[in-house]
Amino acid sequence: MRKAVFFDIDGTLWDFTNRIPESTVTAIRGLRAQGHLAFLCSGRARAYIQSPALFDIGFDGVLAGCGTYVEVGGEIIYERLIEKELAVRTVETVRRYGFRPILEGPEYLYMDAEDFAHEPYGKKVMRELGGHLVGIREHYGEWRINKLSCATDHADREGCFAALADEYTYLIHNENVAELVPKGHSKATGIARACEYLGVDRADTFAVGDSVNDLEMLSYAGIGIAMGNASPEVKEAAGFVTDALYDDGIYHAMQHFGLLGEGSYASYEGRHNGKE
Repeated sequence: MRKAVFFDIDGTLWDFTNRIPESTVTAIRGLRAQGHLAFLCSGRARAYIQSPALFDIGFDGVLAGCGTYVEVGGEIIYERLIEKELAVRTVETVRRYGFRPILEGPEYLYMDAEDFAHEPYGKKVMRELGGHLVGIREHYGEWRINKLSCATDHADREGCFAALADEYTYLIHNENVAELVPKGHSKATGIARACEYLGVDRADTFAVGDSVNDLEMLSYAGIGIAMGNASPEVKEAAGFVTDALYDDGIYHAMQHFGLLGEGSYASYEGRHNGKE
């Protein structure tokens, strides 16, 4: 029976330096060689999923922006863009409450460099995105965006959340970072749309993640898998906890659930240890 496996990116497929373990590449190629489907399923907007290192692994589609964008086989089957009036009101509101926003869309991320130039994350975004990163102010009101991420340090978070509560679901990563996702969207809704399009039963799905924006997809999937480096609440929501990213967690999970078969891909550990 064909299965569909949905992988978070950050903290699941790679670390903060974008290092992907060899075993992860082997596992994903191996499950696809067995006829199963593999998808990127990220909180990142599509504009921020550009790495050749990811796409060279081989995926059957991309679910981006916490379910606001769904691409299968290179075809966009669903997209939710925030309307211009709401986008402007949102930016004005988050700034009024002291947030520093990054607007995330299918073609571009919008960020004012002065807001993040001296922070590791801001430097990472500027380094990796190139022409896919433009300024908020220079394109004011003309943004094409699916969601927002905000630095919320030294800000009135509760006041801002209340002001926009009718429009967004808030994903609180820590005391300094929050995502604003249009209501009715999550990684779980993205999985549901991809499965409906492909005719895959929910029971035949796996989701793998490590972070707060993975909670709904881990609960929704037939089997939710938390990485060993996941936060405690993510591990609690999952049906299975694998090893950490650095300890071949993806490979061991796919092997545990029998998705790699008995061929050459499934013999990774033997090859890696020089036994074959």
